[in-house]
Amino acid sequence: MKKVRLFLIMGVTVLLGFTACEESENLSVESLEGIYEGTLTSDNSLKSTANFSGEIQKATAEVTDLGDGQIEVHCYSETMDTTFMLNYYENNDSVMVCLNGEAFEEMYGHMMGHGGNMGNGNSGGMMGGMNNGNSEWMNHMNNEHEDGDEHFGGFNMSNRTFGYTIKSENGDYHFQGTKIEMDM
Repeated sequence: MKKVRLFLIMGVTVLLGFTACEESENLSVESLEGIYEGTLTSDNSLKSTANFSGEIQKATAEVTDLGDGQIEVHCYSETMDTTFMLNYYENNDSVMVCLNGEAFEEMYGHMMGHGGNMGNGNSGGMMGGMNNGNSEWMNHMNNEHEDGDEHFGGFNMSNRTFGYTIKSENGDYHFQGTKIEMDM
């Protein structure tokens, strides 16, 4: 009877191990890359800014891997066309994004690696990397940010969506889209 329990426990452990490997494989940069179709809305209190009259517009975001934990996002609609770079960090079934470079410094008041909480100099995520049992996102938050620092979006890997608020001098614009399948 003890041998049967031992084999049963070992079998369940092996199955859980395979499931965990499959889930971490789903959280890869290849899963992030692609075209997301959705909408662009304006959070601007002004009724019309930069040819955007506040209505919901169809929009597209093209996400490209730049390597080293960074992506490029090209977001466009009828009245807007912008490209920006972001760092990405694994966080359970999500991938969170954060500004980088000069945009990070302007938003948070310090360069990456010089965070108020013992920064480690990490420039971006490396999917699956963990430190002290935390997700990459929690390590990023602990190492680079102060309480109350604002972030603007990320990927929900379960439903294959991407949402991001684009901050601009003309107001804030929120993109929300779903990854489309490419015919091959």
